[in-house]
Amino acid sequence: MRILHLLNHIQEIGNGIVNVAIDISCLQAKAGHQVAVASAGGEFEVLLAKYGVQHFVLNQARNPINLIKATRYYREIVREFQPDIVHAQMMTGVVLARLLKPGFNYALISTVHNEFQRSAVLMGLADRVIAISNAVALSMMRRGIPKSKISLVYNGTLGSPRTRNISEYEPLSLQRPAIATVAGMYHRKGIAELINAFSKIAANFPELHLYLVGNGPDKLTFETQAQNTPFSNRIHFEGFQPEPQKYLLSCDIFVLASHQEPFGLVLSEAREAGCAIVATNVDGIPEALDNGKAGILVPPQDSCALANALFNLLNSSELLEKWRKQAQTNLDWLNVSRVNRETLAVYEEAIANLK
Repeated sequence: MRILHLLNHIQEIGNGIVNVAIDISCLQAKAGHQVAVASAGGEFEVLLAKYGVQHFVLNQARNPINLIKATRYYREIVREFQPDIVHAQMMTGVVLARLLKPGFNYALISTVHNEFQRSAVLMGLADRVIAISNAVALSMMRRGIPKSKISLVYNGTLGSPRTRNISEYEPLSLQRPAIATVAGMYHRKGIAELINAFSKIAANFPELHLYLVGNGPDKLTFETQAQNTPFSNRIHFEGFQPEPQKYLLSCDIFVLASHQEPFGLVLSEAREAGCAIVATNVDGIPEALDNGKAGILVPPQDSCALANALFNLLNSSELLEKWRKQAQTNLDWLNVSRVNRETLAVYEEAIANLK
């Protein structure tokens, strides 16, 4: 197959959508398919070239002048590459590929990641829509996308071409016990609730530290919140880290406190690292944690419930060890090779329907 992936960029900044697309692009090329990525570019160009994936420059920034240019460049790319499949991971790419499809014989595939965004309904313009969790699939059906058009392909990052084997990472010397999250600094990620929960239990555990790994537009707000607690010296803002595995291997508890979360890619990495996990019972998170078998689920936007779960884990080494072991069971389905295999099956079905 000739496969063209459309992305806004391929920067190495911890963007889960980009990471998933890079993973499957590399594996598809490794399997012998002709693969290209069209984007505004970024650090992952080096990795793509290593796997023989061609990169086309396509700036999809949403302003009128640039979109006119993008229309022309997209046509040129498709004429040159002649894809059987165009796989768009973001809204602008789906719209562009659908509007310019007449005259070309490709199947258009979209993957819905952030289904909570209003614009996510436009992902339904594709011939086939990949949902990354059952929660996403149900949400898209509620928005009017036919069930027959939707394919469920769970996310997964283990065995990624972007990373090394987990055993090759050197754990950091964190101050312990340590709680960590790896997330964008957005209100949606529940960072405020995590800081509140930490503040509720910090006095009970004088050696406890909190590590917040990630960047984002709301970081300054969270830093101010942390400074206004009596425990600001134990709350660490680490910024974006290209190798978050070093934190995952070092912390005692991993938390993902999102208000909305289609899947939560980092959960697969936290599970592989053997973290005891506490996460919110929302959207695709329960699915990523084997419906609560691999991590403790708490209500979203509830810092008291989060604090209680953290307190119980920190107060019992036996309980902590139990959840560490639970996290590492049943990991095979989170491997990126399975994601790629199921994605290729969606492609084949879409191509068959064109004939």
